[in-house]
Amino acid sequence: MLFPEPAEFFFTAGYDSPVGHLDLAMSERGLAVVAFHGRWIAPHGTTGVRWIEEPDRFRDVARQLDEYFSGKRRTFDLPLDLRGPDFHARCWQALLRIPYGETWSYSQMAIEVGSPLASRAVGQANHHNPVAIIVPCHRVIASNGTLAGFGGGLPAKEFLLNLEGARFRRSLPRQEQLFGELAV
Repeated sequence: MLFPEPAEFFFTAGYDSPVGHLDLAMSERGLAVVAFHGRWIAPHGTTGVRWIEEPDRFRDVARQLDEYFSGKRRTFDLPLDLRGPDFHARCWQALLRIPYGETWSYSQMAIEVGSPLASRAVGQANHHNPVAIIVPCHRVIASNGTLAGFGGGLPAKEFLLNLEGARFRRSLPRQEQLFGELAV
């Protein structure tokens, strides 16, 4: 008789932030998911998972997020359980080295992870970052200093960078870019 593999337990909760509702999940090892509502996916490589809603486990996470959004916290001190392919994991570790209030370009990040021609792959790794805000993919911008993709939307990215006092150039809507090109 075959026995099913033992289930891995993940605990879940929600958090209402200034940039929208966030879905949270953690394993016994640490925080595994901070996702903008509706963009949540199970951690990479997980099978046989049992999901248990248990908001009490997230008191420290909620406290640190509250402090961050009130401007009182610049770094997070939470155990993380980041799961993904090796290149993604290297990118997520690099994100953790971007100081509060600073930004890197995708090309800077590619150099940082040892793959200087992999700017697009860095963008994909950031897109798959399972722990938004805490693993600060919002601190990565285009080489020209403008905002580029973000899972929570560009207004949320702009909010987070403004909260941190980071410098960036505001992206123009495509229609304004076209009119600007025609006016030159």
